[in-house]
Amino acid sequence: MKTTIEIADPLFEEAKTLAEREQTTLRALVEEGLRAVLSAKTAAKPFKLRDGSFKGRCEGLTPEAAALGWERIRELAYDYSQYERDEDDER
Repeated sequence: MKTTIEIADPLFEEAKTLAEREQTTLRALVEEGLRAVLSAKTAAKPFKLRDGSFKGRCEGLTPEAAALGWERIRELAYDYSQYERDEDDER
């Protein structure tokens, strides 16, 4: 199929030079580029985060956790063994 496209002059010159260097045609180079872009755009599905919200009677943090502050809550969330030590200290 024949079509007409407008390409910026510097891009056209660079593509023409590359086509000559690789001993191919500008048409083949454009087709290769279009295939690469189409393949990349259709192959990768965009990431979609699932809805992890709670339904029902969710009242946020427990009073104990609310008193800790975000830094301590983050420590507990990412270091479960520390949480177990804290429970042992409370006994």
